[in-house]
Amino acid sequence: MTGTIKISSFREGDQISKQYTCDGEDISPAISWSGFPPETKSYAIIMDDPDAPMGTFVHWVVYDIPSTITEIKENFPKIPVSENGIRQGKNDFGKFSYGGPCPPGQKPHRYIFHLYSTSSDTTLPAGMNKKKLLLALESRVLEEKTFTLTYKRSR
Repeated sequence: MTGTIKISSFREGDQISKQYTCDGEDISPAISWSGFPPETKSYAIIMDDPDAPMGTFVHWVVYDIPSTITEIKENFPKIPVSENGIRQGKNDFGKFSYGGPCPPGQKPHRYIFHLYSTSSDTTLPAGMNKKKLLLALESRVLEEKTFTLTYKRSR
């Protein structure tokens, strides 16, 4: 089975709108998905920037998204655990939330959204970083899909 992931009204490779960056409102975009394996128990999302000067920079870590949920609405709450149990890890800004693109310089950076379909919840507390989450997901991932957007600051 092949799942799909959609980020707001963007197409793969589009430049992310300013409102989702540090130059705008710095809110998360809407993300929706479909077509993942029926045995999926939960989802996880990681957004990172592989073009950051010091190596890959993590902008968002979200996990234990119940399989009954197939959309994260725009401006997801900036709290460790949402009312439906969705957990957020710490990004490389040190926060439990989405941190929008804010690349230094004038070169465009790629922002990759990784969506993981998993066979069980992680049962991890909120606050896991990308590395710890990926270790916990290692044997649980049923499918992974990615969606890439770009951003270049104008000065």
